[in-house]
Amino acid sequence: MSELKFEIIVTIGTLSTKRNGWKKQLTLISWADRDPKYDIRFWSEDQTEMKKGVTFDLSELQALKEVLNQMPELK
Repeated sequence: MSELKFEIIVTIGTLSTKRNGWKKQLTLISWADRDPKYDIRFWSEDQTEMKKGVTFDLSELQALKEVLNQMPELK
């Protein structure tokens, strides 16, 4: 199995932190030298290990923002 190549361009924010130090973060990340995308997943403290996550291009992130803005729980 080949190693997954990634580069975290910027950590935009931390959404939560577990007791073991892993953080759920929104990052701008480039996977395998491709164009950067927005990504939400858990990262180890040094950001060398990760759990499964979800990746968005800018239009998907904008659509998510619109959906979240419609939720009465967030108003």
